[in-house]
Amino acid sequence: MEEKKRRALEEASFRIGDAADFLELTREERLFVELRVALTRALRRRREEQHLTQKELAARLKSSQSRVAKMEAGAPDVSLDMLFRGLFAVGGQVEDLVATARSATAKKRTKKAGA
Repeated sequence: MEEKKRRALEEASFRIGDAADFLELTREERLFVELRVALTRALRRRREEQHLTQKELAARLKSSQSRVAKMEAGAPDVSLDMLFRGLFAVGGQVEDLVATARSATAKKRTKKAGA
């Protein structure tokens, strides 16, 4: 957002923030959401790098294609256990989460700098 526009909104008593601010998430809740997002992004990236379809990954997990789609969409009814199983099934490691989180942080910084 342009600085001029941001100032005008703040002067008009608007608060500027992100979804976590709006939802008033605690630090722990924010970290939990960030972990889920990093897991879903790493899972999809690894699956696509291996040229696997969701159906093929589902077969490895003894699950369904629709479940894999929910995993990649970050559906709240998918457990962290299932997300980790999916990541590991495509050769992912815990380190992938760090790389994914760093990439997302870098994109946020670039976006803010260009706003």
